[in-house]
Amino acid sequence: MSGTTGAAPTARRDPFGGGPSDPQGTRKTGRLGDRLFGGAARGAGLLVIAIVVLVGVFLLSRAVPALLDNRANFLTSTEWSVGGESQRFGIATMLWVTVASSVVAMVIAVPLGVSVALFITQYAPTWLARPAAGLVQLLAAVPSIVFGIWGAYVVGPYFEPVQNLLNSVLGWTPLFSDTTVSGSSTILFAGVVLAIMVLPIVTAMSGEIFAQTPTTHREGALALGATKWEMIRTTVLPFGKPGVISAAMLGLGRALGETVAVMIILSALADGTAWSWSLLNGGETFASKIANGAPEFTTPLQTGAYIAAGLVLFVLTFVVNAIARVVINRRKAFTE
Repeated sequence: MSGTTGAAPTARRDPFGGGPSDPQGTRKTGRLGDRLFGGAARGAGLLVIAIVVLVGVFLLSRAVPALLDNRANFLTSTEWSVGGESQRFGIATMLWVTVASSVVAMVIAVPLGVSVALFITQYAPTWLARPAAGLVQLLAAVPSIVFGIWGAYVVGPYFEPVQNLLNSVLGWTPLFSDTTVSGSSTILFAGVVLAIMVLPIVTAMSGEIFAQTPTTHREGALALGATKWEMIRTTVLPFGKPGVISAAMLGLGRALGETVAVMIILSALADGTAWSWSLLNGGETFASKIANGAPEFTTPLQTGAYIAAGLVLFVLTFVVNAIARVVINRRKAFTE
């Protein structure tokens, strides 16, 4: 009996491949090794910053001439005519389609991913947790073109009645009003497929954080009479909130830049189509517009118009990551 009362509780293993931290078991290296490793880490960080800056400079240098030659408002115009002597192009439609489809994806993927992560790390038995985590992570290895074909030809016909129901019930709202697009080639369905694509990212990152919740916190809550869900709500979720935010932002970045699947699913609109806020409409995201317009990269000005769209996507992704970092830092400062 003696010698067992003071034993620390066994930490739950992370089914996503991580393990409990062991700060006392780390091996110290000599001063030379520390300097070499520190220099290598510093150099790697500076290299990443340099690459990002160079990419931004390249996009800006190629986009500025086309923007100066543009005869339309780049931010608010829905026109896209880059052929001929006079260029008129704007990103309003692409910005709306990109943001709307990505927001739909995150609204579906984040709650579902967090729920799956909680089940795997807190409820599932050991014999089930590890295989389930592996199956979820296998989704990340599926090529995006497979998701696009699967969505367009397999799931699309089954999703069309859902869109019709939303239109009949919520058609009076701008988000679900009638459009000229038929079938499931809509912003809404593209967002659903994107949600499945980013689900492994949200699930895996959230699960890794949930599994690292201190065992003393969990068992302390249970010892005070909390139920399983109350323990999760008061200890696991608050501890994992920064990780969930990071996972959501990383998934959002994946959704914003997805190309092939969106090209296959989303129906492009003809030039001059009237503006619509409806999620049951078609369109093109920044990435799919650039990919579809690759044959028009014939002159520097035409190419520059598409690079200008790519520059906006670059800035948008950068801003999203910056906001996520600010939110996470504030959360850490509040908890500390």
